[in-house]
Amino acid sequence: MSELVLGLDVGGTGSRIALAPLDPASGALPDAGGGAGSAVPRRELTGPRVHIGPEGSSAPAVVDALLDHAAEAWPEVFDPAAGEHRLRGVALGATGLASLVDEPETLPRRMAERLSVPAAAAIDAVTAHLGALDGAGGAIVALGTGAVAVGHPGSTLDGVPAGSPSEAACPAGWRRVDGWGHLLGDRGGGAWLGRRGLEEALRAHDGVDPSGAALLAAGRERLGEPADWPAQLYTRDDRAGVLAGFAADVVALAADGDAVAGRLAEAAGREAAASALAALEPEHPARVVLTGGLAAAGGALTAGFTAEIAARRPETEIAAVAGDPLDGALHLARLAAASGIVTQEGFLWT
Repeated sequence: MSELVLGLDVGGTGSRIALAPLDPASGALPDAGGGAGSAVPRRELTGPRVHIGPEGSSAPAVVDALLDHAAEAWPEVFDPAAGEHRLRGVALGATGLASLVDEPETLPRRMAERLSVPAAAAIDAVTAHLGALDGAGGAIVALGTGAVAVGHPGSTLDGVPAGSPSEAACPAGWRRVDGWGHLLGDRGGGAWLGRRGLEEALRAHDGVDPSGAALLAAGRERLGEPADWPAQLYTRDDRAGVLAGFAADVVALAADGDAVAGRLAEAAGREAAASALAALEPEHPARVVLTGGLAAAGGALTAGFTAEIAARRPETEIAAVAGDPLDGALHLARLAAASGIVTQEGFLWT
């Protein structure tokens, strides 16, 4: 009999659910869609994105939809009478869980009741941390449309017997920096970088500083004439995404050698580094990871991140990204199965 866990990753651009072995070292799963003998590290399904409205987040409904989808796709896992597989834990990472979902602590309870296994739910920054560092201690800074940094002393699955909550595999100690949204923070994120690119474009348009000419041309290509930009941004509820879209143009110009775009991209990396270091508590390992869609830009942004870490705390290790947020949700499910999670309000619930 194989022992399995479920992980859910729920966000604003889509959602995913994955099935994986309880022990990641025990081998891969048979690939339900592959030929004889084919295997995969996890099976994965996709689902709807979260919507935010007057009633808050649709995350609970998305979770139900994902579990329904998984039950249809993997009946042998959800049917106890099948006997081939045994589900041991389930965990969720979701955007806006602490701020936009009423009583987030009810989500793991609902999953536990439905599946009859230990369950956990966390903000998406926690599962991003667990995935990027594979449970190790340190801090991550995730750059997407927004920006958030999270630090933690680290978790372990080694030597923690199931049913022994006194031997916590995942202690408290989560610390968040930034994530305040594009109007108040998200320093170094896509909306932050896009807005600064458009500011430099308008300085060139107004004749204040012609060095932003390439950004002005890119702005016209994406948004039309500058006179139309305020109407495209101030009246839209998705303006953070519009601003983040222009960050791609800033990064592309930086890669082509534009000096102003390069300076802005480097500044984004330096802001990300400052947030990552601020998320490191004294008891956390001196280790940071830069992750997220914007982080993949590399170039001047990565150079700025590396330079700022070296200037502020040269002993800090800059680690490579180990996995994604769905990997983090699966890691959290394994921790839930080990009964080793210490809850922390605003971050993690069981």
